This record gives sequence, structure tokens and C-alpha cells, in this order.
Amino acid sequence: MSMDPVPRARAAFSLVELLVVIAIIGVLVGLLLPAVQAARESARRNSCASNLRQFGLALLNYESSRGHFPATDARGSTTVSATATGGWSLHARLLPYAEQATLADRFDLTKAAFTGNFAAQTPAAAFAALFATPIPLLLCPSDPAPTVQAANGFQYGGNNYMVSFGSATADGAGRCFWNFGQPTDGIVYENSKVRMRHVSDGLSKTVIASEAVRSITAVSDPVTFPAGSPPPHPYQYTLNASTGWNSNTLVGPAGSTPTTVAVDAIVANWQSITTWRGASSAAMRGRGLSWAATTQGNSLTNGFLTPNSTIPDYVVHWSGFFGPKSHHRGGANVLFGDGRVVFLGEEIEATLHRGLHSINGGEVVSN
Repeated sequence: MSMDPVPRARAAFSLVELLVVIAIIGVLVGLLLPAVQAARESARRNSCASNLRQFGLALLNYESSRGHFPATDARGSTTVSATATGGWSLHARLLPYAEQATLADRFDLTKAAFTGNFAAQTPAAAFAALFATPIPLLLCPSDPAPTVQAANGFQYGGNNYMVSFGSATADGAGRCFWNFGQPTDGIVYENSKVRMRHVSDGLSKTVIASEAVRSITAVSDPVTFPAGSPPPHPYQYTLNASTGWNSNTLVGPAGSTPTTVAVDAIVANWQSITTWRGASSAAMRGRGLSWAATTQGNSLTNGFLTPNSTIPDYVVHWSGFFGPKSHHRGGANVLFGDGRVVFLGEEIEATLHRGLHSINGGEVVSN
């Protein structure tokens, strides 16, 4: 008579072993995730640099074709009439040179792009729908702000790439380069016609454009943050710092044209200011709300602040004190006059940085 063999115990994980395996997998995922995120951000940063490079080619092709860099339209006085030929951003003028001729062909630059008071302007009816078009070339993929946002009841395609109007410093001889209603030391100001030959500092040593952080919609506009408690860096709002500045001559709170040192002292006191602008500002004073608008917040920058400065974009009436800003870690992309895009680190010295944004200051800049 045969006996049935003793049944063997079936192999299985114990609860402790299972928990150990899960813990090991968790640790591996925790180690791997930052590497994956870093790789993705590196790809986004490279894509941003590629966009800025293409934007630079459009600027250079425009200059080659027209004989000068594109200008920003004059602000005028307090209104832009329906028949005025104003309000077009230089970005709109660049579209045919940035493989956007189909969109550009639907514009009529002999007519006003925007109408109404400059503090509450609205797009001309014929172009409003076109201005809502997002243009991938003008958007940094690392910026989390919506690519299309609303202001004044209209939709606008956003913009991350700003053209420099110079160093925003004072030359010590009575000229201040933050008022782009007058000639500046950058490649653009109101109704300018700056040519390559005017960049006497050298195209390879002059920053002509850089990226910025786009604003987001605020719960109200302007929105208030307590003194000393600003919104999180890199600031998705712009500081509303016009109070105390003469709106006609852009002289400082001291009552006379200040020096660069005096402006540094004024701007360094930014934490005492509590009002900020978001993307929904009726005056379109959020940063990068619209590629179509000629206002400084939407299309212009300068080199007064270093990359990713802890000082926010400091808006003064229709001008301000800016610098390259990004959601990239450690710096921001800038475009040089020879078409190169460089990732400029946050540690760069302020005077050197301002010199890089001047086209004719005669500063000695090493590689």
C-alpha cells in the first residue's frame, strides 16, 4: 500500500519581506524621480534656448531686410485713437521673419492695433481674435503660466521673450536710459531705427533680448501683498512701483534725475511696496500677457537686474527696471547680438551685466 507524500509548504513572501521590497522600490523611485525631473527640465531649458535663438534670427533677418532693428511704437499721450497707426508690438512686426507670415498677413500695420486710454486699452476689433493666438516660438516650456490669458474681456497669447532697451542706468551726464521714450543705450526705444553698426561694443558682447517670467491672473488687480511678504520667487506678478515717480519725465522720487547709485537705492527698497499687477490688469501691466501689445511689460526688458534677481521686475509707469527671469534653476537664457544664446548664471556681477546690455558704453567685457 502506497503512502501519499507529505505535502510541501508553498513558497510565499512573508508580510515583512513584502514590506521590505516595497520600501526598496520606494527608495529607488525616490532616487530616480529627481533625475527624471532634472532631465525633463534640461530638455525644456534647451527648448527655451532654441526658441530664443529662432527669435534672434528673426530680429537679425529683420535688421538685414529693413536696415534697422524693429522699433516699439510710441506711447503717445494718454490715448490712442481708432485711426492712429500705433500700438503694434515689435513682436507683431517680427512675425513674417519668424515663419508666421500667415498670421502676419492678416494684420494691417497702417491701422491701430489697440484703442482707448493707455490705462485700459483694448484691441481693435479687426485683430482681437488674432491677438489671442498662442505662438509656440514665443513661449518657454518651463513657464507654468497659461499660454492664453484674459484682460479687459479679451484673450491674449503670451510671450516670454523680451527685447532689451539697454542698461537702464544713468550716464552721469544727464541722460537716463530707463526712459525709452528717448534714445537709450539698447537696440530699441520708441520709434527707434538702431542698426547693427550702432552696436559699437560688439554684437558678440551685447545682450539684445532675454527671457522673462509670465504673470498669472491675480485675485484682484492690483493685488496687495503685505510689506516684506511678497509672492513666491520668481514672482508671477510685477511690482507696481510708479508711486513717487514723475510720469512725464521719469525722474525719481528725489525730484531730480537720479544717478544709477540713487536708483539702486530706490529699487533696493522694493519690499516696502505692497501693490502688484497680474495678467488680468486692465492696463495690461502683467509681464508677458500679450505678444501683440507694445507696452514695456509685454515686449521689452533691460539689464538693470541680474538673472533671477530676488528683486522683482520693478515697473515704473510705462517703463521699469528689469532683468532676465526664468523658471530654470541657476539663471536664464539671454540672446547676444551675434545670434548666440547663453545661459547666464545668477552670480554675474550687476555692473558687468548692465554693461552687457549697453550697445555703446565702451565697457571692457571679457568672455
